[in-house]
Amino acid sequence: MAVGAKFAGAQSAGVKAGAVRGATAALVLLTALNFVNYIDRYILPAVQEQVKSEFRLTDSQIGSLTLWFFVAYVLSSPVTGWLGDRFPRKPMIVAAGLGIAAMNFVTAGVHDYLSLNLRHAALGVVEASFGIFAPALLADFYAEDQRNKALTIFNIAIPMGAALGYLAGGQIAAAYGWRMAFIVSAVPGAAIALLILLLMREPDRGAREPVQPAGGKVAGGVAGKALAYLAQVGELLHNRAYLCAVLGYAAVTFSLGGISWWMPSFLHRVDGRSLAEAGTVMGGITVIGGLGGTVCGGIVAQLWSRRTPRALYLVPAISALLALPPAMASFFGPRSLTLPMLGLAVFLIFLGTGPVNAATLNAVPANLRATAMAGQLFAIHVFGDAFSPKLIGLVSDHSSLRLGLGVTLVTFALAAGIFFLGARFAPGIAPHSQAAGASA
Repeated sequence: MAVGAKFAGAQSAGVKAGAVRGATAALVLLTALNFVNYIDRYILPAVQEQVKSEFRLTDSQIGSLTLWFFVAYVLSSPVTGWLGDRFPRKPMIVAAGLGIAAMNFVTAGVHDYLSLNLRHAALGVVEASFGIFAPALLADFYAEDQRNKALTIFNIAIPMGAALGYLAGGQIAAAYGWRMAFIVSAVPGAAIALLILLLMREPDRGAREPVQPAGGKVAGGVAGKALAYLAQVGELLHNRAYLCAVLGYAAVTFSLGGISWWMPSFLHRVDGRSLAEAGTVMGGITVIGGLGGTVCGGIVAQLWSRRTPRALYLVPAISALLALPPAMASFFGPRSLTLPMLGLAVFLIFLGTGPVNAATLNAVPANLRATAMAGQLFAIHVFGDAFSPKLIGLVSDHSSLRLGLGVTLVTFALAAGIFFLGARFAPGIAPHSQAAGASA
């Protein structure tokens, strides 16, 4: 029997009663660190024209920077997923936050293309750790029917952080050079990591789960437990609800990653804007469209999921499908349509951000959450944004950046199809008891 079926079948048993202390503090602190994380990630797209000029790189080579980032990201994710399912996640989150800050400080000493690739790869390792541990920890604070709300708040940091990365990166680079943008971004990340160390508690693993019947102990000591764990991981590959959530998100990430990476350059080269102006415009569009889409999508999914658990798949499916026309108009239409259609496309695609993460976590049992998130991160980067900036750069070198960005339209359509299929396999959502609301 698949993991999803086993998990759904146990949901009628009810949820453990009692509030999980510290949930609000954890959500605020982890969202803050996620915000800084995405500032760091989107500084490079804002300053890449300066990097390209200094190192005399092609578009393909610029695209390779994100490739090596995600190669390290996905290679480290199985290890971090295993660690997250077995050891306390709080100290590992703190270490990841400090590691991200350290890698940004290191950027000040980078003076060749190889060193920049190595720095970006090292950043991928520590970002993978945070990206796996944080959602899994939040799932232990919040019951199933509250996870979409919590993860929507957590993912609000994506458009806000990306927007500030574009805006601050472009402005600081224009005034002080691209290295200073990375140095400035390192300080708040280190400060928030220390606040997490001092103020956040570690919840009991599975504290918000349906009460499961007591089972027998796994025989065979360490070897037996390892084999049992591998068997559970193997069952994830047969969990259709989980696979559709992950693969649909991978297709969206291919498109969104490629657009996020190259759109500042598109606004600079095709729309005729300065680097600082391109960063400011892209930042404004991302924060307004992305934040609005994330909040609206989370609210719609929260209300709709009271009627059907399929909502966590249908919202991202509809968002990917609706994003196609405005994205096409932005890339290939007249200049007067570039910005308004880009803003509309960003709003629509961010509608599915919170629901798809809730769908992923709800499809698996508590003891496999970190592993499931590691699998999600592995898939969305291996099949998503690890290669899309590189591919778009290759197409741009041989034709135009317009055509390069047009590649992302195909994966928007593919994502919609996968999410619609996943709605057929959505597991039920267990309501939390009156005494089980998460609280600070």
